[in-house]
Amino acid sequence: MAWNQPGGNGGRDPWGNRGGQQGPPDLDEVLKKLQTRLGRLFGGRGGGAPGGGFRLPSTGLAGMGIIAAVLAGAWALAGFFIVDPAEEAVVLRFGEYRTTAGPGLHWAPYFIDRVEKVNVQEIRNQEVGFRSSGGAQTSVAHESLMLTEDENIIDIKFSIQYRVSDAQFYLFNVLDPDLTLRQATESAVREVVGRSGMDFVITAGRDVVAAETGTLIQEILDRYKAGLRITSVNMQDAQPPAQVQDAFFDAVKAREDQERIINQANAYKADVVPKARGEANAMLERAQAYRQRVIAEAEGETDRFLKVLNEYRKAPQVTRDRLYLETVEQVMANSSKVLVDLQSGNNIMFLPLDKLLSGQGAGSVLRPGDPNRDDGGASAADMDDARRARDALRTRMR
Repeated sequence: MAWNQPGGNGGRDPWGNRGGQQGPPDLDEVLKKLQTRLGRLFGGRGGGAPGGGFRLPSTGLAGMGIIAAVLAGAWALAGFFIVDPAEEAVVLRFGEYRTTAGPGLHWAPYFIDRVEKVNVQEIRNQEVGFRSSGGAQTSVAHESLMLTEDENIIDIKFSIQYRVSDAQFYLFNVLDPDLTLRQATESAVREVVGRSGMDFVITAGRDVVAAETGTLIQEILDRYKAGLRITSVNMQDAQPPAQVQDAFFDAVKAREDQERIINQANAYKADVVPKARGEANAMLERAQAYRQRVIAEAEGETDRFLKVLNEYRKAPQVTRDRLYLETVEQVMANSSKVLVDLQSGNNIMFLPLDKLLSGQGAGSVLRPGDPNRDDGGASAADMDDARRARDALRTRMR
């Protein structure tokens, strides 16, 4: 109900005046009422100061001191804080960096200093190219697809483990350190993959690519002063895009077959070449032995010939006879039968040297009935004929 309506506020205006009273209430009156109420609150009697001024009761000063002491104690206690062993606390005074506190109990003025705690021992994980959720992985194509040096597209995924190395840098130098790390990782991976071939990245170069990527990421973070330290870089997966995987696997299988055949050829080579070299060395050694033997025999024959020549010059006829006999002896030694054409007749004499030179000895005569004589052997008359023929032969030789 409006103030100007009859009976709207009991005849009072907005300042509490009745009837014809006009204007706001007296300020001194308001202060006196406040003084009275405060005096009752602190156990004193209300009253005004001389001259109409405001005066607190004397018994209220003690209460005010107690309240001030309680408030001061609460403020002091509120300034204590504890830093866990795995944390570091960054202390700010009016928003400006003041110091970094380590583990333990510390104090900072409440309402003046602000404390930011950071876990510097926790190993954190950053995923590039995929996201893990509920045990399943979801590929992020714009992060995982990269171009290699040989102009092939590869789908690669990385997992980065890191921790906070400097709490001050982590809080204030970079707006979002985790996002900065993801972007730095993507940039580093693209640079390393861009100067490597596809086969190298997928097969033998996985560890090399991961190591180079970790080094490059750390260099970028140090340049940004992000306050992060890379602990490990793991290549989760590296393969061609799904659209060309079948063709790529066929190429990989062909390459494996090639390697298998090359290994088989190398094994065959390792088996055949040493044998061939051994045989070649044996042939060379046999040739050297044959050479030395021939040379030695030739030198011996030459020496013997020179000695015979010397004897021939001394006694030519005797030397001729001796050479002839030695030659005939060598020829007869390899023959078991001798046929002699006699000049005195048309008959040919047969000399069974194998029987004559058998176990009986060269000078023995086989008689009829001798156990060492067989039916095919020579008789006594044959022996006499052989003896006569031998004598005739010697006469002719002279």
